[in-house]
Amino acid sequence: MDKKFKVMVIQGPNINMLGTRETSIYGVMKMEDIHNQMKIFAEQNDVDIEFFQSNLEGELVDKIQECYGDADGIIINPAAYTHSSIAIRDALSAVSLPAIEVHISNIYRREEFRQKSMISAVTAGQIVGFGPVGYHLAMIAMLQIFEQIKAVRQAQNTQE
Repeated sequence: MDKKFKVMVIQGPNINMLGTRETSIYGVMKMEDIHNQMKIFAEQNDVDIEFFQSNLEGELVDKIQECYGDADGIIINPAAYTHSSIAIRDALSAVSLPAIEVHISNIYRREEFRQKSMISAVTAGQIVGFGPVGYHLAMIAMLQIFEQIKAVRQAQNTQE
């Protein structure tokens, strides 16, 4: 029987304020609503999903490290830490799990300091500017990554 895949969704600073924070940029959907939609999609696709949000960089790093051996992929919105955190980048690199970076707004159409991601070089990909639906797109992408992992495992098992 195939092992069930697990996705860890990690949300950075101020994501807990979605729905009230700068709605002209981030929209009116709350973080809990996004998570509920992701949970439904995960259940429909037989994937375990867990959520974590923190405003503290060290807690985000700890959660990424805890994913090693516990999760199969990470969907992360590092929020403001995208542009400054070498620690988050190093943690993602250290756990060697497929990670997808999500941003609700199009960071490349915003202030210059927001246009540089410290994280993107160690992720499988980046989804920006699609609002909350970006998380759904990340789930679809992660499912595709999981299918590729399954195919590799099956090929390895047939060679043994």
